[in-house]
Amino acid sequence: MGTPAESAPSTPQPFDQMLGIVANYWVSRAVYAGTALGLPDLVAAGPKTAAELAELTGSEPRSLSRLLRALTGVGLFRTDEQGRYATTPLGDTVRSDVPGSLGSLVQLELGDAHHAAWGRLVDSVRLGEPGFDKAVGRDIWQHFEATPELNAHLGRAMTGGTAMVADAVLAAYDFAPFGSIVDVGGGEGAFLAAILTAHPGARGTVLDLPGAVANGRPKVEAAGLADRLELVAGSFFEKVPGGADLYTMKWVLHDWDDQACIEILKTTRRAMPEGARLLVVDTVVPDGDDFSLSKILDLNMMVLSGGQERTAEEFRALLAAAGFTLTRIVPTASPSSVVEAVPAP
Repeated sequence: MGTPAESAPSTPQPFDQMLGIVANYWVSRAVYAGTALGLPDLVAAGPKTAAELAELTGSEPRSLSRLLRALTGVGLFRTDEQGRYATTPLGDTVRSDVPGSLGSLVQLELGDAHHAAWGRLVDSVRLGEPGFDKAVGRDIWQHFEATPELNAHLGRAMTGGTAMVADAVLAAYDFAPFGSIVDVGGGEGAFLAAILTAHPGARGTVLDLPGAVANGRPKVEAAGLADRLELVAGSFFEKVPGGADLYTMKWVLHDWDDQACIEILKTTRRAMPEGARLLVVDTVVPDGDDFSLSKILDLNMMVLSGGQERTAEEFRALLAAAGFTLTRIVPTASPSSVVEAVPAP
């Protein structure tokens, strides 16, 4: 029987902790490289040797072996008895053929443009401006419009991320009282589709830019929701469809600074009839010194678009400035919470 000192896990020393933080950056870049090469999909089709994967990806064999070894060490792959690389549950999350895939999120958030923007974090902190604009030469929305491949990753990333959070939101908030729903900035319609699937008596409308709407229509039809879910092209700075019982905004406000958010909220407020409610699905930054993913996501929004994640009090003030009263914040099993508001008298 070991002594307490022998059996107790050792606490990492500060230098070891800092080395681990540095290594996390290297790990994320390795995951990006492996996903960009399509390794998760290739391995999912059947176990393969490093040499086979090198041939399939057009890679230098020894270099690919080193990447595979590193990714296996962090759990993305495993080796079988023949030394072939095989899939794992962690690696499955970035396969392109799984529901809710995070593969496009990896390509988007760890790709060259976002990587360059994070390289301007010091500038963003000093100047209070997005680093993306300086790193890439145009703002992030212009870059998406001009880069079809990246824009496609954005659509798939939002759809994959929505699949992750929709169940958590549905479990935490009761949508049964609402017969008509407008999802403002709802992308390709995945979030509203999940709500309508869970509540067959409801109907809904998604408002987003023309590209997102065009990509979403075939998916809505495939889900059998074409008769209950309408996709409308437009700008939430100009006009929002009116007359619904409930208005939702998932991962919209965190993209924008306070002034832009107030404009979006005011446009939505004008569309809402008496008795309608607003749900904002975003992360809520907690008080205190403990780690929260929301605090890191906040930095991501700062360097990419000049947006931010907000505390409960910041949400309260933002909503009040646009004519809303915050009624409650409902946590979910995901990093996102449901911020509920009603039009102020």
